[in-house]
Amino acid sequence: MNKIRMEHGSGGRSTGELIEQIFAKAFSNEILSAMEDAAVVEGTPRIAVTTDSFVVTPLEFPGGDIGRLSICGTVNDLLMRGAVPKYITCGFILQEGADTVQLKRLVNSMAKTAKEAGVQIIAGDTKVVEGNGGIFINTTGVGFVPEAIDISSANGRAGDVILVSGSLGDHHAAILSSRMGIKNTITSDNAPLTDMVKKLLDENIQIRTLRDVTRGGLATVLKELAVSSGMQFEIEEGALPINLQVWDFCGLLGLDPLYMGNEGKLIALAAKEDARKALEIMRSAEYGENAAIIGEVMEPETESERGRLILKTRIGGRRVLDILQGEGLPRIC
Repeated sequence: MNKIRMEHGSGGRSTGELIEQIFAKAFSNEILSAMEDAAVVEGTPRIAVTTDSFVVTPLEFPGGDIGRLSICGTVNDLLMRGAVPKYITCGFILQEGADTVQLKRLVNSMAKTAKEAGVQIIAGDTKVVEGNGGIFINTTGVGFVPEAIDISSANGRAGDVILVSGSLGDHHAAILSSRMGIKNTITSDNAPLTDMVKKLLDENIQIRTLRDVTRGGLATVLKELAVSSGMQFEIEEGALPINLQVWDFCGLLGLDPLYMGNEGKLIALAAKEDARKALEIMRSAEYGENAAIIGEVMEPETESERGRLILKTRIGGRRVLDILQGEGLPRIC
């Protein structure tokens, strides 16, 4: 079995062999191994649920692959509501001609990342369709929200400090470099942020809002948060952590790192009195060594300032930022 054939989606012997040889071996746990039509698991009164689909090309890229990406993206979405991620389901859409050796690598990468993130893959599905060897993954994640946690995009208050957990645009630049055959050492930042969020919450930091910086980049996400909270956000250009290679890459292609996506970075809005402690925690956590304080939340003085995002430039100017317009880069996740 070197290539996926239509018969692998028939529900018969070939389907069983595919599941047994690739998926069951990598994802084995007592819940999934029961092979029931639905998984029955323990829960709590407050749950968080998210779903996502992953269609990135190439399937493997510097620093990651679609398998790792699918777990990181799902886990991080749960974490952004203060949930403890617990369970993931995954559906695979395999085009005829997909390479089973590559598929096995991607599945093993998913299993390794799920273990790192502290989640179990408890259910799945596979469909085979006509095509040219593509592989697409859909996931659903379930997490449990502690009773005292209230983290929301609408919670920003005047005086809150804006933090970002690391360098911007790495994933976007890695994907585009790979597609264009540009030689550099930029790698994707795709990572589960479980350790960082757990430490922030365990230390009782007053976190109002968490958001992962994915498609649309920092500017789009902060603009959305400003609108949701009804506040004005101001960030300092000189405080933004951006890898020098990413800066050069953006300059070469005329891109703006403020609108480039990541898959392992978050924004946190924290109470001013907790900001320095939050920064220390983020820098001590896995994947947070380049965390920085980049701005603050302001009370709007006029109606026109409500929901506005301002970039204070290095030369003392003020630039109004909006959400990404048009298509930035298709299929980065």
